[in-house]
Amino acid sequence: MTLAKGPLSHVRVLDLSRILAAPWAGQILADLGAEVIKVERPGAGDDTRSWGPPFLKDAAGQNTKEAGYYLAVNRGKRSITVNLETPEGQKIVKALAARADIVLENYKAGALARYGLDEASLRKLNPRLIYCSVTGFGQTGPRRDQPAYDFLIQAMGGLMSVTGQKDGLPGGGPQKVGIPIVDLMTGMYTSVAVLAALARRNETGVGDSIDIAMLDVQVATLSNQAMNYLVSGKVPQRTGNAHPNIQPQDVFACADGDVILVVGNDGQFAKLCAVFGQADWATDERFATNAQRVRNIAELSALLRQVFAGWQREALIAALDKAGVPCGAINSVADVFEDPQVKARGMLRHVPHPSGVDVPQVGSPMRFAETPLQDQTAPPLLGQHSDEILVELGYDASGIQALRSAGAI
Repeated sequence: MTLAKGPLSHVRVLDLSRILAAPWAGQILADLGAEVIKVERPGAGDDTRSWGPPFLKDAAGQNTKEAGYYLAVNRGKRSITVNLETPEGQKIVKALAARADIVLENYKAGALARYGLDEASLRKLNPRLIYCSVTGFGQTGPRRDQPAYDFLIQAMGGLMSVTGQKDGLPGGGPQKVGIPIVDLMTGMYTSVAVLAALARRNETGVGDSIDIAMLDVQVATLSNQAMNYLVSGKVPQRTGNAHPNIQPQDVFACADGDVILVVGNDGQFAKLCAVFGQADWATDERFATNAQRVRNIAELSALLRQVFAGWQREALIAALDKAGVPCGAINSVADVFEDPQVKARGMLRHVPHPSGVDVPQVGSPMRFAETPLQDQTAPPLLGQHSDEILVELGYDASGIQALRSAGAI
């Protein structure tokens, strides 16, 4: 039996987006086998192409124009350059939308209407279209016209208020997360939303319009911290690496380096105590249950730090692994890709790039038994596929040259 190329190999996506949030969704769809056509500005392309260093080096060891940032979110796509301000460029996008299942865009609210490329205009051409707009603040509300970036939304959405060391301690104060987590989570919610709309369209034949806002996503992903506040009325505070609801979970210093300890229940705590030769802690009324440990974490943490300091890191990790207590080293990014488990799962891939080198790519975490994901193509050069896409739309060589002469591509 011949396996399909991916569960979305029948789906076409028109990606009018740039930067990270919506392109991340487009990459997820491409990983799943969808045909994703990325429309970019002639000459400049996606902003992230220039967000370096670092830049990919070609076969001669020279920097290309492909920044690592861009390479992180655009694999598996085809790139066409289109000038949306020209009638010819607008005609190209409309032709692409007419044959697409999904449109992704992250222009400011209402911006595409002046080009006749807004949801209402494109739906006239393709009533089955799933049109998804990704913005900082959504299509409604007092901030609908304002731009946003991940850092701003991490602050506005409460994430930085619960991230970082406590005030008054060394390094204390609000911190952003070390990756653009709001952009990434927005991309995840976007991909879920368009696939839900696609599933519904398969039942009804009717397309949909989707409004995704980065601020909404960040509010939603406050998750347990939001509910901690809504249930108790107490505003969550920064607690460093310590978990606000489950203890002991923190970073502890061994004699030769730091480890993290992640005790998730009373049984694991009892096993931890046994490894440390402190079985009585598991029945101590201050520590016997998670609720008691959370209330008395200062006392428990002081006791644990004394014990951890007497262990070598690898010996402790081995002892706790054997006992079934989650514990581990704090890996650098380089360490991650040397981890045997990461290697076994094939999370680092290399794909041929037009510059003459193989470009490294972080693999998709999705695994399917019936429709395994195929090796993806490298993130495209700017306009790499313009001619072949235009040929698919019915343009001949003279027509394509005319578009170039008119500044449309």
